[in-house]
Amino acid sequence: MPMDLGHLSAVPPETLLDALPDAVVVADGEGRISYANPAIRTLLGHDPDALIGRSLVRALPRRFQPDSSSGALRPLSVAQGELLGRTTQLPLLHAAGHEVVVDLTVARIGSPHTEPAQRSFVCVLRDASATVLLERQLQVSRYLAATLRVTAALTEATDADVAFQRLLPTLCTELDWDAAVLWEKDDHSGRLVHAGTWTAPDVDVPALRGETRRTFGRGEGLPGLVQQERAPVVVEDLWRDPRFLRREAARADDVRTGVAFPVLRGDAVLGVCELFSRARRTVPPELIDVLAHAGRQVGQFLGRLRAESEMRSLAETLQRSLLPSHLPTVPGVELAARYRAGGGTALVGGDTYDVLPLPDGRWMALVADVCGTGAEAAALTALTRHTARAASAAGCPAAVLAAVNAALLHEQGGGPLRFVTAACLVLERGPDGHRVGISLAGHPPPLLRTADGDVVALGSPAAPLGVDAGTVFTDHTVELPAGSTLLLYTDGVTEARDAAGEQFGEEGLQRLLGDAACADAEGAVAAVAAAVEAQVAGSRHEADDMALLALTVPA
Repeated sequence: MPMDLGHLSAVPPETLLDALPDAVVVADGEGRISYANPAIRTLLGHDPDALIGRSLVRALPRRFQPDSSSGALRPLSVAQGELLGRTTQLPLLHAAGHEVVVDLTVARIGSPHTEPAQRSFVCVLRDASATVLLERQLQVSRYLAATLRVTAALTEATDADVAFQRLLPTLCTELDWDAAVLWEKDDHSGRLVHAGTWTAPDVDVPALRGETRRTFGRGEGLPGLVQQERAPVVVEDLWRDPRFLRREAARADDVRTGVAFPVLRGDAVLGVCELFSRARRTVPPELIDVLAHAGRQVGQFLGRLRAESEMRSLAETLQRSLLPSHLPTVPGVELAARYRAGGGTALVGGDTYDVLPLPDGRWMALVADVCGTGAEAAALTALTRHTARAASAAGCPAAVLAAVNAALLHEQGGGPLRFVTAACLVLERGPDGHRVGISLAGHPPPLLRTADGDVVALGSPAAPLGVDAGTVFTDHTVELPAGSTLLLYTDGVTEARDAAGEQFGEEGLQRLLGDAACADAEGAVAAVAAAVEAQVAGSRHEADDMALLALTVPA
């Protein structure tokens, strides 16, 4: 049965509008209010009757109010289609003075051909605060997620250069910017120099790329301004803002809006990152806050990477000082050596080797392994090496180890026991070839490979150095026939573990050394080093330092 709505035709329009929950304002062609329903009091705090005759524009915050030459939001401009039939979000002034964000929908009453002065317009206003708050919360969540992805990308970087390279694409991709330019502070001049440019796959900025030959001092251009302020700076119109010195390049590349933020470590500016958009866009305060936070976070991370890089450089210098810069030339003997630092977090290992001539024409060789790693281990390594060199004049391997033992015991403090294992040998040429005197202190015995491939262990073990002042070290003399190779090594070789925890072991080393590829010194150390690397590849077990020293008497 059809519903009879005929009774509604007798209801005055104002009565219907008064009952609506949304605020409704009716204005004439000049923008003067002729009607406002009661809901306007709830939304904007105004008495509806007090609004009659007032201008619509007066409800706008001052920064949005048009000047005398502007027709912004005037109903006559609505008639031209700027706002007509569309919902627009904008701020309006509450009677108490604060701003309220509303969704505004405008409809025209009457024909488009009606004289302007006789036109009327209906404005429906709905509180958009909840929607705006939700949108901002979602946007902030998105920004924070982007910074987390930036952090994740940086944590995988091996050094500061790689971190900078990953910073740009991650920021642009996650925050929907078309291009980015990174400026890094030059340590010598203090000026900002170009460190990288990134663009989205379908975007190119050749003019801005051409401007990367520039450098910026404090306060110069957008990067220099950010460096000076140590805070993000937004330029919504790159084509007209005098602070942006590359305006012509921005025009040529059709890039309209930019934001730049500092990469900070404390108060020090490490660099400045610029983000560019082809579309003219506003940069909300939430994004500025997130970029400022990201800049500080990235700066701390890069500062740590740089500090670690400097520490590694110092550690490498220290490690080199604990090893001979080159092996000497020993008449009638071929020498080869390898050293590999462990795979742990320690920057300096405790393994060392040395070869030096004695006054009587003989040669001393030493391979040592200090318990532990780091600065204390490096100090003991240096003490071991230098004491052995000083005691080498005794010409007896056992006497050398005894001198090192005494020196280490003298240096032992109240901390944990630090001991050293070592293999010392003295090489001399006899009437029938070469022979060596060998003395061991808790160290793996050297392996002798004969010309026919047999491998035997040499020496008699004694206690490690730095443990007991009463330890007696003995010499063991062995002939080195032509074609034989003698290998000295540290336990980083035999204790290397694969993914299952299986050690390379002494038996595995002896089998390898019997191979024909190990018939000379260089072949032996190369084969052993490669085998150890293969053993630890993909292993979860931390690799130890490894030192190898081989001597071959040619056939």
